[in-house]
This record gives sequence, structure tokens and C-alpha cells, in this order.
Amino acid sequence: MTRSDRLVEMIRILRDGRLHRAEDLARRLGTSLRTIYRDMDALIAAGVPIEGRRGLGYRAAAAITLPPMNLSGTELEALHLGLAAVARSGDPEQQEAARSLLSRIDAALPEDRLDAAPGWLGRGPRIGDAVAGFRHVASLRAAIRARQKIRVAVTAQAGPQAVPEVDVLRPLRLDYWGRVWTLTGWSETRRDFADIRVDRIATLSVLPQLFVDEPGRTLGDLEARRD
Repeated sequence: MTRSDRLVEMIRILRDGRLHRAEDLARRLGTSLRTIYRDMDALIAAGVPIEGRRGLGYRAAAAITLPPMNLSGTELEALHLGLAAVARSGDPEQQEAARSLLSRIDAALPEDRLDAAPGWLGRGPRIGDAVAGFRHVASLRAAIRARQKIRVAVTAQAGPQAVPEVDVLRPLRLDYWGRVWTLTGWSETRRDFADIRVDRIATLSVLPQLFVDEPGRTLGDLEARRD
């Protein structure tokens, strides 16, 4: 498992909202306690909303608060995407403006969130490509709302030699975790639930077939399994 894939797997584990001890994460991921601490610091630096500390445990926070306003998940997506896109522009003035805006937002963040801001501009670890993943977000949201099946070709890892694997899914939920989107769905191909990194989707087709809830294939069933 690459470090990037391990970070995404940690996000998937933490998003159940429960407190997870670093020792348990290390055992589950087959790595050292020191690596878990280092990876957790990297996730927080990249802007993933994680609460906790060494010796206590970690969990994914439901939201990030910037006094005197509360940001929804969608608003946070827009903020991250906008900063990422501007930071990649070739205009030095716009890049500086993005960093200036980041500093102003940074000053408004609660003390326990100050270390998260630098990752928004790509200075933190590369967990996912927010701009690349965003191109599929509108189609995925529409398919989830319409309850339409999708066909995706997904690469297991980044790189020109990666060969996409085709899967037919019932899309159930789209999550955003600080520069990486994940899609949760029921795989018609594997006959099991699947978590897919949206930035690893090479091609996406929304199929005309609709789907309905069936026992064993709903988000409720997935959450019950994770319990």
C-alpha cells in the first residue's frame, strides 16, 4: 500500500465519527505507531477535518467552524477547490492573492485548526488531486439524486502505466476530505460495497438504469457492517 493510499484508507476509517486509537489504526493498517502519528499530522496539515491528539485518539470532525460563520461541506469544497486552482495558476499576482486570502482565513480559525491551513495551497502532502476529481462531482451528485447506475473506469494508483478497472456502481454518497473526494457505492461488478477515490476515475458514464433500495445494498447496511 502506498502512502497516498494509506492516507485515504485512514480517512475512510475515521469518517465513522468514532474515536480511533493510534495503536488500533497501526494494527489495522499494518504499520508502525510512529507512521500513524506522522500520517495523522500530514492529514491535518492537508486540511482534513480531524480532531484528537496522541495518547487519546482521533476522529473525523463533522464540520469546520470559522467564527462568526459556519461552513457547510459544500462551501468548504468550493473554498478548497478555488484556492487549489488559483495556486496552480501561472499568474504570480493571483498566487499571492490566494496566499493572502489564506492568511486572512488562517487568522480567523480557532487555535486547534491553525495548522490545517497550509495544506490548502498544496504545500502539504499530496493526498489527492482536488481539481482533477472535481470534474466528475456534478455528474456523480446528479446520479446519486436520480438514483442512476454509473459505469466507471478506475485506476488503482496514479501514473501513466496504471490500467483502469471498469466497474458498474449504484452511487450512494459523495464525501469530501480536504483535497480528496471519495464515492461510496454498491458495486454490481464485485457484489459488495466500494469506496472509490474520485480523482482516480479515468472515465465516467451515467447509465439509463435506475436502482431502488434493496436489503444489504444501502448506506444503512454499510454503516451496520462497520459497527
